[in-house]
This record gives sequence, structure tokens and C-alpha cells, in this order.
Amino acid sequence: MTTGKKLAGLLLLTTALTCPISAWAQDAVPAAASEEAATPDDGTASAPADQPVEDTDISIPGGAIIVTGRINRDPTQGASQVLSVLTTEQIARTGEGNIAGALGRVTGLSVVGSGFVYVRGLGDRYSLALLNGSPLPSPEPLRRVVPLDLFPTGVIASSLVQKSYSANYPGEFGGGVINLTTKAIPAEAFLTVGVGGQWDTETTNQLGYDFYGSSSDWTGFDNGQRDIPPALQAFFDSGARISDGTVDTQAIARELVNGRNAIVQRWKHLPPNYSMSLSGGDSWEVGDGELGLIVGGGFSSKWLNRDAIQQTSLSADLSTLDSDFRRVTTDQRMVTNALIGLGYEFGEHTIRWTNLFIRDTIKQARLAQGKKDEGVADFLQQDTAWYERQLIDTQIVGEFQIADRVGLDVRAGYANSQREAPYELSFEYVRSNSATDPLGAYFVNRLNRNSGSADIAFSDLNEDLWSGGLDLSYEVIPEVTVTVGGAYQDTARTQSRRGFLFDAPSTFEPGVGLFRPDLLLQPSVIDYYDIGLIEEDESTPEFLAELTTYAAYGKATIEFAEGVSLDAGVRFESADQTVTPVQVFTNPSGSSASTALSNSYWLPGATLTWEVQPDLQLRASASKTIARPQFRELIYQPYNDPESNRVYLGNPLLVDSELWNGELRGEWYFDADQRLSVAGFYKKIDRPIEAFVTQLSGLLTTSYANAPEARLYGGEIELQKYFDFAPGTLPGDRRVVVIGNYTYTQSELKVGADDTTAVYAASSSLATDYFRDGSPLTGQSDHIVNLQVGLEHPDRLSQQTFLLTYASSRVVSRGLNGTPPQPDVIEKPGVRLDFVAREGVQLAGKEVEFKFEVRNILGTGHEEFQQAGDNRIDVNTYDMGRLISLSAQVTF
Repeated sequence: MTTGKKLAGLLLLTTALTCPISAWAQDAVPAAASEEAATPDDGTASAPADQPVEDTDISIPGGAIIVTGRINRDPTQGASQVLSVLTTEQIARTGEGNIAGALGRVTGLSVVGSGFVYVRGLGDRYSLALLNGSPLPSPEPLRRVVPLDLFPTGVIASSLVQKSYSANYPGEFGGGVINLTTKAIPAEAFLTVGVGGQWDTETTNQLGYDFYGSSSDWTGFDNGQRDIPPALQAFFDSGARISDGTVDTQAIARELVNGRNAIVQRWKHLPPNYSMSLSGGDSWEVGDGELGLIVGGGFSSKWLNRDAIQQTSLSADLSTLDSDFRRVTTDQRMVTNALIGLGYEFGEHTIRWTNLFIRDTIKQARLAQGKKDEGVADFLQQDTAWYERQLIDTQIVGEFQIADRVGLDVRAGYANSQREAPYELSFEYVRSNSATDPLGAYFVNRLNRNSGSADIAFSDLNEDLWSGGLDLSYEVIPEVTVTVGGAYQDTARTQSRRGFLFDAPSTFEPGVGLFRPDLLLQPSVIDYYDIGLIEEDESTPEFLAELTTYAAYGKATIEFAEGVSLDAGVRFESADQTVTPVQVFTNPSGSSASTALSNSYWLPGATLTWEVQPDLQLRASASKTIARPQFRELIYQPYNDPESNRVYLGNPLLVDSELWNGELRGEWYFDADQRLSVAGFYKKIDRPIEAFVTQLSGLLTTSYANAPEARLYGGEIELQKYFDFAPGTLPGDRRVVVIGNYTYTQSELKVGADDTTAVYAASSSLATDYFRDGSPLTGQSDHIVNLQVGLEHPDRLSQQTFLLTYASSRVVSRGLNGTPPQPDVIEKPGVRLDFVAREGVQLAGKEVEFKFEVRNILGTGHEEFQQAGDNRIDVNTYDMGRLISLSAQVTF
């Protein structure tokens, strides 16, 4: 039995939950039509306009969207919800190396920071990320959502973005769900090898900074040099406190700083970026079914320079600078990924076992010079760090047709994410510029935290996530399908940060402070001057965060009349979320910085679809969903974000947010794989979690609180159109493709004079002391534009595409809320223009795909700033380079 025939046979069952109309339509189409349109999973060719669209494999809770053998059928048209689908071919067209970049081209989506996808202007807290329908843990301390730039496009078969809620999804569905589906059984045996190189005009062959670390750093794996040293490990195991005076801190300090981790070196000509990948697969007849295997892996190394201006002000009108620094950061980012997927199809049943490994390491060196506290002294700051992020995921999905009209889907998964940051070293030298200071013309580190400092931190995050789900569907009659299901998820995260300050006595010789960092804290200096350690946080250095959810749902898909269908259901979800300090010391601190949330919700959702004509349909949807606090937002522990140089502190008193969602939408599918859609949407959010800025120990610190209410509304329009010209009109008989979308969004906080909120260890509970009425939600851009214009050959791989993205200014952080308040911190993404060319060339009987890319053609930089009248300060502003890439991929 061919794969095409088996997929056609499975269609009625596996699409019953998400696209019933297209499911019923399959019977009239011969299986041979599907076989003729089959394309390999590598996405090297697109189906001609007069052929069926390629199979789209999406594994989601309650079924998969698979459109097979339907001439010119767009998978988004047959779905019962509002969604966008990126197939392998569409992902390949963007030329992006990771799935976050490809998703940034979808209507209403924007990518912020390191791979966090915002849906319709809502922050990443309102997005849900799944892999093959199962949840994923995040290796990021500040996020629960996994950063999607961890996922190379080579391991992803398709990506679904659903913007209207349905009960088969978890209740934490604010802006939408992003479901990634890995490649399954290959249509035919293949082996693909790819290599690529990249030139960054701001980084490659430019001056940068680095430190030795270890001999294996280039791989992204440490060779043991960063293991916790014996004296420090013994101290951790003892449960003692440094403040008790019984710890030999000199013995610990002697082992922490050396030439490998503390000497920042200039690298005059940074190397180019490169990547390599290997994937292969095959299938075999085994017993009464077909067994498929796909394996893949890749490695990339990228360098990034950021020469940033970072300023802060404490005045409401920004007329004075509290700090003014120029900070140069050089990152070397090494990503290793591996995928092993097994699939077995027998009869009308499918089982897939997917195993994914991703390791993302950043080696960072930073140098900064500037002023602070409105003084005349100059400060020289040096930081070295090594950040390891790792994700391991294994999951089993079974899709079974246990009777003619009964289907069963079963999912089980385990995932582990880790983030380790050992030996985060920071040094600050001070040049007083004072005539009365004998060393006033030199940078000196007196190790007293007033005239120089040194500190070191060891951070560790480990998160385990177990999940399972079951979905049972029954076709009552051809027009009615009922589905019931349940899901379980258990997440446990331990997060610790042990930070230490080096402390020199008053007898410390200022002249010794001229030494470079590794000599300044060499064992002989530590012993001679009795330099010890102070632990920064002895109250709550480690936390345990847990979230357990149980859910059950029921939904029905009903076709009332030809072309009129309703997908409606309700989900009951119960969750227990706790954050508790871990007893690190023998004598507990008695900290009350803990959280215990226990809530249950009924979450209804419905979407009505009316197919006015075969190519025109209208949709209306409404739902209630929730958003829970993220772990890091609850943990009362300072955290410094090295990318933005901001300090964050959690609030254990946060509570859940509730959202009411509504949408009206019109869709016109006027030709094969061509469409026009227009939509309007509205959201009301009770108790949204928003950031605010306060002063803590003299530092501007970002924390979180529940604002009373927020509202968001907007509209979006999307067009995908091919233009065919007469032969000879365009070179090579090509056609023009135009894919464009625009999203308009408005949001505002609702804050009354008598509204209250809860902030841990704060003296005020008035919401107006933290938020301003009418302020937009953080992360929300009023305007988002994505446009792709290109040429392509309809019968072979030959594409040349310009890609333009634009996002209007958005709030990334609040200003200091005083009287009067400061303006918010604004990010200006601006316009970004890229060019991607893909060409298939026959060499030695094999087709080789060559890809040429130019990213950021306009040289758009990164801007974060505050502005009050004519006064502007740059919070984090730097130039970004143009990226020129060339890669080749051959499939055997």
C-alpha cells in the first residue's frame, strides 16, 4: 500500500477535529492524483498550479491536518479554525536557518529578542509552543516559552499557527498556538548534506573580543575547565553561611579566577560564520506496515559584535544621565542539533517516536567604559560568561482508527531543558580623574565596591516536563463528529544562582589594583591581603517551581448544512502552581517569598464557518482563555539579563490572567494556493501581568505586577498571489509570487484611581503607582508588515525573493513611575529588507541546491530609547550588520 493511499484512508479520522469539510471531500478524488503530486520532505520543489498541493503533515492534540488528493485545496481553507500553515516549501522560500525567522513572515507574528514569537502584538507569555502536539520546556530563566530560534528549519516538516482557540489545546492560549511538526516517514529514501558560510559586515573580519575558556569551546561543549572547583563545591555541600564567619573564603577565592576565564583578548579579525547539516531517511516494509526512519543533525558557529550605547536616567524629563556607557559585546554562538524519528504505518494506524536534541551555547566577552552617578570618574567594566542551553525531548504519538467511525490519538512525552552559566565574571576598574589621587589617571580596582569591584556567579536551571494526552473521536453521522479528550502535564524547575563579591580589607594597596584581573585575584595576592568573599543573596539563592495541570474537554464539529459548520467545545482545566525557596543552608532563612496558586477554569471556544461559495467563506469565533505567571516572574531573586543589561526581580504575589477573545474573518481562495483574507479581532484581559521599573539598591530593576485590565483590538489582511505571464515575457518562463500581510493592533491598560495590585515587599498597593491608564501593552507594535515578492519557475527549483518586514515602535520596558513618571522604553524595529535566491543545479546526476542570501540590506540597527520632548537617552542601541550567506545542499 502506498503512502499516498494510506494517508487518504487515514484522512477522515485524523482531520475530524480540525478540518471536517476537507475530510468529507476526499472520497471523490482518486488516490492516484495524490501519488502524482507527492514531493520529498526536503521541499526542493513546489507543486505546479494545476496539480494537487503537497501533503501537509501536522501533528496536534486531537488529530492532524493532512490534505491529500484534493486539487488546489489550501489546508487553511478546510480547517475549522483560524490558522496559518507553513509547509516545508514555504519555510524553505524564506531561506531562514531557524523556525523563528520563518514564523516572522506569518500574518500578525513578529519575532522579538532571541527567537520569541509575538502573536498580534501580545508578548511571548500569550503564546503557546508545542512540538508534535506536546508541550516544551524552556531553557530561558526569563521565559516559560521555548525560544524558537533553537529549532533549525531542517528538522521541521511544517509549522501551524492557530489564532482562534479550540478546546483540544491547553487553556494558556492568549494570542495563539504555534505547533511545530517534525519530519516523519519519508516519501522515498534520501541523504542530504549541506554546508554554508556567512559574512557579517559588523562582525566578520572586524575587531572583537574573546577569552580562552577551554580548548573545546569551539564545539559548544566545555572540557571540564568550568566544573565547580573543590573548595566551592565543599562549601555548597556544607550548608554553611559565609556570614556566619566559619567559612574559609580565601580557600574558595583562590580557585575561582585564572588566565583562562578572566583575560579578555582582542581578536583583530573575527572569523566568518559557518554551518553544516546532514540528514537522511528511508522506509521499509515490515510485517503488515511500513517502517520509516529519519535522522538528522547539524552544527553552526556564528559570531556577533554589538557596539552599544547604554544609558540610564533617574529624572522624569531625562535631562540628566545617571549612567552613560559604551559597551562592546562579542558573542560566539554554537548550536548543535540532532533528530531521530521512527514512524510505523500499519493498516489505518500510525505510530511515531521522535527524539530531539538541541544544544545552544553562547561564549560572551564584554568591555564597557563610561560614567555613572553623574560623576567625573570613568568606569571600565569587563565581563566574561559562558551560557549553555540544552533541550532533550522524546515523545510518542499514536493515531489509531479502531473502528470505521472511531479514532483514537494518544500522546506521551518527556522533555528536559537545562541552562548553566558557570563562572560569570565581572570586574569594574575606576579612574577617578582627581588631581588629589596619585593614581587618578589610571584605572584601579580596589575591590571595595566603591572604587572597583569583582564578582562571580554560578547559575543553574533544570526543568523536567512530563506530558500525556488522549483524544477519542466518533463520527456520529457524516455531518457530526464528537471528540472527547484529556491531558496531563507536570513541570518541575529548579533554579539557583550563587553570586559572590570579592572583598578586600582597607589595608589593600591601591597600586595592586592596577593589576589585570587574573593577577589581581591570583592566590598569592588573595593570601597576602586577606581577600575574602561575600555572598550576594543568602536569603533565597535557589527555588523550586512546579506546575501541574489536569484537563478534560469535549467538542463537536457539526455541519448544519452544506458549507455551514460549527466547531465548539469546552475545556475544564485545573492547575496547581507553586514556587518555594529551597533550603540551601543548614539554618533556613525563613523567607516568605513563595507562591501557591490553585485554580480551575471552564474554557469554552467556538468557531462558526460559512462557506458562502466554494472559494469564499466567513468565520466568527469567540472563546475564553487564561495566562499564568511564568516561573521567573514569581521568583524573588535578582537576575541580570546579559543581552539588555537589565536587572529583573520576580513578584511571588502574581495571579492568573483571564482573556475573552473574539474574531470575525473573511477568506477568499480564488485560485490554487492563492488567497485573500481580512479579519478583525478583540481581546479583553483581566489582571494582565505587566512589567514595571523601580529602584532597588540604587539600580533600576524590572519587576512584575497584575494590572487591573487591558484591552486589545485590531485587524489584519493577507494576500498570496501568483502572476503567470506569457512564455518569453519573463526570463526562463518564470512566474511572479507576491505574499503579503499587514496587521494593525491597538492596546491599552485600564487603571482606575482606586484600583489595587499586589507587589511583594512593597509599601504601596495602588495600581497607579506602577501603571498608567491608557499605556499600551509591552511588546505590542501598532503596525506589522510582511511582504515577499519574487520570481520562481513553476516546474523546477529556481526562486529569487525579496522579503520585507516592518514593525512599528513598541514598548519593551516601562519608565520609572514617579511624579511625574518617566516615558517608557521604546524599541524601534524599523524596516528590514532581505534577498534570498535558491537554484537547483544538476551536477554529476544529482540536484544541488545553491542558496544565496543578503540579510538586512538596509543596514537597520537596533534601537531602544526613552524620549521626553527633545531629550533622548539610548537604553540599548547598536548597529546591526548586513549578512551575506552562501550555502549548498545536495540530496542523494
